[in-house]
Amino acid sequence: MLPILNPPVWEYGHVGWFHERWCLRHSTPQRPPGPSRLHLGDHWFDSSSVPHEARWSLDLPALETLHAWMDEVMQASLQRLHDEAGDDAGLYFHRLALFHEQFHIEALITARQAIGLPQPGDAYAPPAAMKLGADVRVAGGEVMVGTAPEAGFAFDNEQDAHPVRVAPFEISMQPVTNAEFLQFVEDGGYHRARLWSPPAFARLSASGRTAPTHWRRVGQRWQMRWFDRWVPLEPYAPVVHIDAFEAEAWCTWAGRRLPTETEWELAASTLEGFDWGEAVWEWTATPFMPYPGFQAGPYHDYSQPWFGTHRVVRGGSLATPRGLPDARLRNFYRPERSDIFVGLRSCAPR
Repeated sequence: MLPILNPPVWEYGHVGWFHERWCLRHSTPQRPPGPSRLHLGDHWFDSSSVPHEARWSLDLPALETLHAWMDEVMQASLQRLHDEAGDDAGLYFHRLALFHEQFHIEALITARQAIGLPQPGDAYAPPAAMKLGADVRVAGGEVMVGTAPEAGFAFDNEQDAHPVRVAPFEISMQPVTNAEFLQFVEDGGYHRARLWSPPAFARLSASGRTAPTHWRRVGQRWQMRWFDRWVPLEPYAPVVHIDAFEAEAWCTWAGRRLPTETEWELAASTLEGFDWGEAVWEWTATPFMPYPGFQAGPYHDYSQPWFGTHRVVRGGSLATPRGLPDARLRNFYRPERSDIFVGLRSCAPR
C-alpha cells in the first residue's frame, strides 16, 4: 500500500465505471446521468468523489462481480457505438473512455514496477541503447500550439490551438542517458545543495537517496531494478525513474536546461529523427496550467483540479499503449513522482 498507488482492484473497477459513465450514462445539463448497472458503483469508483486515501479501505466487490458487470458494460457500449454517428461528436465519449483506459493500463504497469512485481510479458524489457546525436538548432518563430476544435478528438487541456512566439533554441535529439546521469551521481550531485532548489534538497536529504530510486552499486558496477530483478545499467539507454527535481539538478550540473513544453512540441513535430515516445516520458520546465480560453470538457475533473500543482511531461513511455502518444499530448504529474517511466531531455542554455 503506497500513497502514490491505487489498489489494483479499484483501478480495474474504475476503468469499467468510467466507460459506463461516459459511453452509456452521459448526461446533459437538463438530464442527470442514469444509475450504474453495478449496485454502489458510484460509491466505489467515482474518482471525483472518492478521495485517493480512502480507496484502500473501501469494501470493494469480488472480482467475479466486477468481471460480470464489465462484460455487460462492454456489450452495451459496443451496441451504443454501432448506433452512434460516425463523426467526432458521436465518437467523442468512446474515444475518451478508450484513452482513459490506456492511461490506467500504464498506471497498472507502473505499479508493478514500483513494488517489484514481475514484468507483464516480454514487451516491457529495459530501455535499450539509443543512437546518440548532438544538439539540433530549431529556428523558432510564431508556432501554433494545441488542437483546434475541428481537428478531431483532443483532451480539454490541449485546447484551443493558439499562437506562441518561440525564440531559437538548441535541443538534444535524444533523452539524457544513464551514462550521462551516472557522471552526475559519481560527481556528488546528490550531495551538492547548490544544484538543487532549497525545498528539493531538503526533501532529498530527508529521503537519504544518493542515486535514482531504482539504482544500486555492487562493487564497481551499477545496476537498476527492473520490476522484480536487478539488471546491469545500460550506459546508453535513457535514464528512467527520476523526478523533476533530479532532472533540474542534472541540468544545473551539466550547464543545460529542461525544454519548455512548447519547445518540446515544436521539436517533436518538425525534426526528423527526434527520438521520443518509445522509452520514457520527458519532464519539461512547464507547470501544468490551462491554455488561453480553456474550457473544461464533459469530464470536468480530467485537468482543472491539477492546474498549478503538477508538471507537464511530454512524449510517451515503453508502458504507454501505442494508440496514445501524440506530439500534442499534455500528460502531467506531480514533480516529485519518480515511479513513472520518466526521464528528461535537455536544451543548451539560452
